[in-house]
Amino acid sequence: MKARRIAWFAVLGVAVLLTVMCVSLVFAAFRNDSAIESHLGTANATVESVAFDRTIIQYQTPDGIVHSPPTGVLYPSGLAAGQLVAIEYDATNPELTRVAGRTATLTLLPVGMTVLITWLVAGPLLWWLRRLMKRDRSASVAEPVAAKV
Repeated sequence: MKARRIAWFAVLGVAVLLTVMCVSLVFAAFRNDSAIESHLGTANATVESVAFDRTIIQYQTPDGIVHSPPTGVLYPSGLAAGQLVAIEYDATNPELTRVAGRTATLTLLPVGMTVLITWLVAGPLLWWLRRLMKRDRSASVAEPVAAKV
């Protein structure tokens, strides 16, 4: 019975943690877009490499400095190594870049689907664990008390 209670709290904790992380990701994306739009710089960048976790680009700002953000470019889907792409960046922080014309709204669908799937799995699992806990409780109450000798 205690193991089921721990499992229930673990499932709830994981689902809530994933939800909070997803919501934080969306807020961070909108914050980054706001920073870029408030000090907008534009350039053409060369895609250096495309990996699972980041797409590295290289571009030159009007002051002649070549930048290659170590965290990659925001919203890189569909880019390929060697490609020339228009980008927008924060002129006060040239390491913060995004593909031109793409915004944080692109994060809503994948993050929303992640939250939906999380709760589609966690909801029935929580319900099932709660039901097992109630059944255990009612079974322990219904057991006859042993007579004292």
